[in-house]
Amino acid sequence: MKLLTIAAFVLLTLQGCELNQEKDKAAAPENPMIGTWELVTGTTIQGKDTTTTDYTKGKKFLKIINDTHFSFVGHDLSKGKDTAAFYTSGAGTYTLSDSMYTEHLQFCSDRAWENNDFVFTVAFRNDMLTQTGIEKIDSLKVNRKNIETYMRLK
Repeated sequence: MKLLTIAAFVLLTLQGCELNQEKDKAAAPENPMIGTWELVTGTTIQGKDTTTTDYTKGKKFLKIINDTHFSFVGHDLSKGKDTAAFYTSGAGTYTLSDSMYTEHLQFCSDRAWENNDFVFTVAFRNDMLTQTGIEKIDSLKVNRKNIETYMRLK
């Protein structure tokens, strides 16, 4: 009788562990976009003009992403006291489907950019994120390819 009771206890314990593993599998996969990202380089290509900015020298730009929203903020490191002075910020909602990342920019320090959607292809390699897409706003005559490389902050 004791042996039967012990066997039943072990069987129930193993089934419980198996159910917990199934719940853990259902909870994964985690959204790889979620986190805080620091922009390393940004390249824009408009027509025949290509501009690459190194955001590790004299500037800092962060993008923060949660389950449903993103925000970004960037500024120069000279506290706006020279010709390289800049400040930008924005936020909105996003969707992610496989490698297709779409931002809906709801708030922006440059108000003319608000209420526009921007579609990017994203790729991850270790703690690096590269997003590539077209930024197009007809009213501003903006139509350019944008390639941004971010490093995940821990």
